[in-house]
Amino acid sequence: MNLKETLAQDLKTAMKDKDAVRKNTVQCVRAAILQVEKDQKLVLDDDGVIDVIAKELKKRRDVLPDYEKSGREELIAELKQEINVLMGYLPSQLTHEELDKIVKERIVALGVTSIKEMGKVMADVLPRVKGRADGKAVNEVARGYLN
Repeated sequence: MNLKETLAQDLKTAMKDKDAVRKNTVQCVRAAILQVEKDQKLVLDDDGVIDVIAKELKKRRDVLPDYEKSGREELIAELKQEINVLMGYLPSQLTHEELDKIVKERIVALGVTSIKEMGKVMADVLPRVKGRADGKAVNEVARGYLN
């Protein structure tokens, strides 16, 4: 079963279980997938679906600090549940140590020595960790080595 079928099945299950957060999150992801497919006039495979899920996850992680500043505990709790739902569809995430090792290997292999060549590192590492690490985390690790 591919990822789109899994999402459809999980939506049905969430509706039967009356799990509003899971249902709304899965519906949002399915809508985003459909939007990308219509805009680009293609059918997404599992890698494309993972990209969409990762973008949805990033959106939620980016607004979490704003919610925390506002002090709306019920919204914070719901947003954290949505993040957990989305994490369930992504491949297992790399630990900081694993990401550190990959970035260090690629910096050495590319022969990059300055922060000015950060683009080369990012272009090489991001496809290798697709769906398993956030671009922001890769950037932070790479900056640590290049500074």
